[in-house]
Amino acid sequence: MSFMYNPFPFHDPKPVNRPELSKKTVESIVAGGTPNVVRKFVSTLAEKARSEGVIVAFDGYTTTKWDLVISLMARECDLLGLSFETVDCNAATLKDGKAIDAIIDPLLIWDTKIDPTLLYGKVYHGGYEGLVDPEKAAQFMKDLPVKKAPGKIVAVYGYGSLMKDFRGLYDVKCWFDITPMNSMLRIRAGEYANLGKKHTGIINRTIRRCYYCDFENAVQLRKALFASGEIDWFFLDNDRANLQMMPFEAFADICAQLVKYPFRAKPCYLEGVWGGSYMKERRHLPEKMRNAAWVFDFIPMEVSVLVEAGSEKLDINYCSFVHKEGVNLMGEKCVRKYKGYFPIRFNWDDSYHSTGNMSIQCHSGGKFNIENYNEFGRQDESYYVVITGHEAKTFIGFRDDADIPQFFKEIEAADTQHDPCDYMKYVSYEESKPGLQVMLPAGTIHSSGRNQVILEIGSLTIGSYTYKMYDYLRLDFDGKQRPIHTHLGELNVNQERRYSVIHDPSSKDYIVQQPRLAASGEGWEEYILGENPQVYFSLRRLEFEKQCEQDTRGEKFHVLTLVDGDHIRIRSVEHPERYFDLDFMEIACVPADMGKYVIENLGKEPIRVHKTCLRDGYENDPA
Repeated sequence: MSFMYNPFPFHDPKPVNRPELSKKTVESIVAGGTPNVVRKFVSTLAEKARSEGVIVAFDGYTTTKWDLVISLMARECDLLGLSFETVDCNAATLKDGKAIDAIIDPLLIWDTKIDPTLLYGKVYHGGYEGLVDPEKAAQFMKDLPVKKAPGKIVAVYGYGSLMKDFRGLYDVKCWFDITPMNSMLRIRAGEYANLGKKHTGIINRTIRRCYYCDFENAVQLRKALFASGEIDWFFLDNDRANLQMMPFEAFADICAQLVKYPFRAKPCYLEGVWGGSYMKERRHLPEKMRNAAWVFDFIPMEVSVLVEAGSEKLDINYCSFVHKEGVNLMGEKCVRKYKGYFPIRFNWDDSYHSTGNMSIQCHSGGKFNIENYNEFGRQDESYYVVITGHEAKTFIGFRDDADIPQFFKEIEAADTQHDPCDYMKYVSYEESKPGLQVMLPAGTIHSSGRNQVILEIGSLTIGSYTYKMYDYLRLDFDGKQRPIHTHLGELNVNQERRYSVIHDPSSKDYIVQQPRLAASGEGWEEYILGENPQVYFSLRRLEFEKQCEQDTRGEKFHVLTLVDGDHIRIRSVEHPERYFDLDFMEIACVPADMGKYVIENLGKEPIRVHKTCLRDGYENDPA
């Protein structure tokens, strides 16, 4: 699923992964433009079609489009003397739009006093199966086999066409995948209507329904298909004019080889009203970008992985890779504990030389998310400060002398009467400097102040459950005052997390911690920057001049960010040819299955690497 509302349409060409792939796998990839791909695909069906007929199914991730493929298939069949028929599976099997609305709409929040942006709802867990009309489906299953005949190809297309009850109807099963960013860009371009809808609606409403229904259905079906191995052909539909096709076994092999290496994800970039300039300049982002408020470097549900395969660059949905290689990537305990999700997310928040702070905000905990959103787990975060300018501050917790009831009154007045709130009377802060680490368990009031770039690390909660409690009466890009979630914020904020508590080593809420040495070796040291029983990940820093030895022990993945120094190489000890080179402020993942590896300094300056891994004992944490 994705909740990336408005990605900037920039495709970063740099983060390319180059695993060693077999000649067979590389040569099995078909590209060269969509007409060529369709021509080759139809040629694989032609012989069987002539002798007994073929029924082929096309399913895929949300916003996949089959119209061009269908049109080109009709042409190729005509050239080959084959008859061709199409069946719209959604029209043939799903309930009508009103019936689907009656299932999904009650799950969504429509009260603007609770949710002023109509952003939230409950995740629908019924799958495509729950949206099927039983009578229509029975007729579909009865009629489709009759259509098969020698000299004929029947193409069934639509979301959910590969659901379990239908799979036995098809001779060939195809999955079309797309990256979350490309999917969101299509939605924002008005190219997608929600399941049961005849045309696209208000964009934000379409996106919300996608998150709570359409994306979820597609993710769960893809996961099931990958587990069962029932797909014949795998397509990448990121560019309609340049479809890429491969046998599913080739896609599986690409994932199997990639997981043997440290790798980097392909980031997504987003503008924001408080956004800064540092990452825009550092990453050479397009001049027409207003700023780079967020850099989604490694948010699992939003990013992709670029893989070089011969002359082709394959842009693969990161969650597809996770579904295929979860155990090798994350470790068996992690897969079991977090139900196959990659459990930690990473992004940059850039307010450097910007107009102001991020909003004063908090996030919801596990019980609240489960009961109110049908979500899985808490929303914890952390900030690690990397770049600072003058007077940069990181806001965390309430002041010891804060009158919190009065704070609630003032933020309510700010929202309803547009009166400014003197937030500095209520919210405490740390003077920001590079290396500052703060933990933000669910419920902690916090904000990243202006004039800094922070590495934000969070838990797996994949919805945008950020409750803005005060936003400085700021206007959005459309000139309207940004709405805030005072009601949800008051329900979720932890009033006990005050300055003296969050700095107290004896407190369970000790979340602004001092670094402490955890391990060392020849020429290197590893410090714990933040560990707390309420947060299931551990935040660490590696410091060295030449190299540092590490070991995943086959159990835990490591995520490494170069936060000081120019260049490093992360390489396997057992297989030195398996490596990835990382530059300053780039993020790489070391798969759990890698075992022993070395981080080498390729530059002259001393190195500091931020390391994130799962905390010891995480598997025993309550849900």
